[in-house]
Amino acid sequence: MDQQEIRRQEVLARLERVTDPELDESVTALGFIKDIAIDAAGEVEISFRLPTYWCSANFAYLMADDMRSAVSTLPWVNAVRPLLLEHMYAEAINAGVARGASFKEVFGAEITDDLLEGLRLKFLRKAFQRRQEVVLRALLEAGWTPDAVVGLNLGELGVLVLQAPEWPALRLRYVDMRTRLATTPLGVDDPAFLTLEGAQLVPERLVAHLQALRTVRLNMEFNGAICRGLLAAREAMAE
Repeated sequence: MDQQEIRRQEVLARLERVTDPELDESVTALGFIKDIAIDAAGEVEISFRLPTYWCSANFAYLMADDMRSAVSTLPWVNAVRPLLLEHMYAEAINAGVARGASFKEVFGAEITDDLLEGLRLKFLRKAFQRRQEVVLRALLEAGWTPDAVVGLNLGELGVLVLQAPEWPALRLRYVDMRTRLATTPLGVDDPAFLTLEGAQLVPERLVAHLQALRTVRLNMEFNGAICRGLLAAREAMAE
């Protein structure tokens, strides 16, 4: 593997951490990334296409900005240019992200940055619920009792081994979101599982809690299926 391909794989690895904020799925897994160009000066251009021409501008902006931030962490990268393709606001979004402008600066005074950050937080909270549900269900399916599950702390969860091959990734994704939403630094003794409001889970309410989380997950998965279908249809028409 030559250096160019090694660097391309490193960029892809960073992009795997960037999610569609509404779906909590990677932009790479969703098929949004269409091309990655890397020049000798360490400048990276990431071309991406969303499912429709009129996909929400705020979601598109969040993804483009997150791509820029994620790939910029690579030590050899000197500049990152996300390039949104075939979108009604592509020109404005591409120019705004390139110069590091805020969403408000790009789309006018009627839009507030607080509104965009509030939207980001809303979907981070939904992602937390979705990720927590799959981890809780994995533990219960592995034979853990509700008492044992709700009693776990982050240190114990971090070393817990389950036979399911997807377990390490599920656990990592959940702990990452648990950390991102925490209002104070977390330690190994902090509870592994809390409600969205920060309350400790109790065994007798675990089933009802899981039912509520399942509703959130199914809604996100339904929206994800729609997005994949729209993107597939759009690309088929372009062929």
